[in-house]
Amino acid sequence: MDSLLCDELLEEILQRLHSASDANSASLVSKRWLSLLRSSRTALSLRLPTGCSGGSRLCLSSFLSHYPNLSALTLVSDSPNADPCLSDLALLSLSSACRNLTQLRFLVGPVTSSSLQHLSSSCKALSSLKIIASRSLGFDWLAGFRSLRNLSVTFLDCLEDGPPPSSMINLPGGLELQLETLCFTGIGNGDVGIDWLWRNCRSISKLRLSSCEGIGNSISDPFFLNLLSGIREIELVTCRSITASLLLRVAEHCRSLVSLVVYDGGNRDALIEVIRNCGSLRKIDLRLPLDLDDDGLMAIAQNCRELQSLCLQSCVMISGESLRSLGRVLCSSLEELALVNCDAAEREPGLLTSLGQNLRSLKRLDLSYNELLLDKEMVSMLASSRNLVEISLRGCRGLTDMTISAIIKNCPLLRIIDIRQCHKITSQGVGLLLEAPNLIQILVEQSKIPGQL
Repeated sequence: MDSLLCDELLEEILQRLHSASDANSASLVSKRWLSLLRSSRTALSLRLPTGCSGGSRLCLSSFLSHYPNLSALTLVSDSPNADPCLSDLALLSLSSACRNLTQLRFLVGPVTSSSLQHLSSSCKALSSLKIIASRSLGFDWLAGFRSLRNLSVTFLDCLEDGPPPSSMINLPGGLELQLETLCFTGIGNGDVGIDWLWRNCRSISKLRLSSCEGIGNSISDPFFLNLLSGIREIELVTCRSITASLLLRVAEHCRSLVSLVVYDGGNRDALIEVIRNCGSLRKIDLRLPLDLDDDGLMAIAQNCRELQSLCLQSCVMISGESLRSLGRVLCSSLEELALVNCDAAEREPGLLTSLGQNLRSLKRLDLSYNELLLDKEMVSMLASSRNLVEISLRGCRGLTDMTISAIIKNCPLLRIIDIRQCHKITSQGVGLLLEAPNLIQILVEQSKIPGQL
């Protein structure tokens, strides 16, 4: 009994070790300590080297058996396009050893339906799954994952020879899955079978598409449009060929949309249509150098009065005047503002001062990669920004320790700051930040950390 109690106390202590070096040192004390450290781990990340043989991957089961309490596992490979048979061996191995998993990121290589079915029977509590798949993979295996809520699939770049299996086209309908989040990367224009998900997922609240040329069938498909009606968050990243038509469908059907993210390829008119029709938006995150202009910002000001987060990256077509107007309208609601690589923030004097004076509820500010931004503008804004808890100034090469002094003086609630690639901020400035009472994280180059630490 005493031995068991000591083990439980030691496990509790080991779980509280914050750094990897401390944990590694503890594992060297004795085999018992190593065993207890492993059994106390609930999350683990592993990388399989290139050229790893099937026999080596089968050893995964033995290795993972030392971690009986794992709930989150990430497994990646240096060569994810390798033999799918080896990927299946690795997936089968971890299925047998890690039955308590709730989160799995399996990025070793393409997996088959049979290995995924085995995973569903072994890891019944799995709620989040991320995999790599060939384009011929069907989705009927999802029927076995009763607890699965989040699914992310990355399709291989190369198409396989020959037609897809018939099961990919004619899967049985009538099965309602409990998925809430769907993320797809690399859907091709001619890929089929994904429409089975549109028919059988009625609880999806978040949809993310990245580098996709289609959705598996027509964007006007009634099952897909029905799915859109329940979407609250949508992300479109580098989906140039379908973004315009998809945004128009979003504007028409997503009446409860609260979050819109569009990166690298949009459509000006379709974007404005979404903003006008989705007044419930709380977050807008756009990286659209040529597709967002002042008309888009005015649409946000007129229709999204409760917006809490606005993130704009490389949006060179917007003016300082439209940003000022937006700041006046959103003065009481906006809590997060990002103007990353924003020409207006650099070239228009007084803009940041005006935003700081109006946005008194602002808690998170990101002005990264505004290389021409100077201390004068930054200090003026900070004078009115006493509620900030997070600031990112990464890549602002013109800022000096004067800005750091203003942060210390005006931002008593600050907890996180990023000043990487701010070449004029010195170790003395970093030393000032280290004395801030509430600061818990500083992102800065190692060379700028004062030598006595």
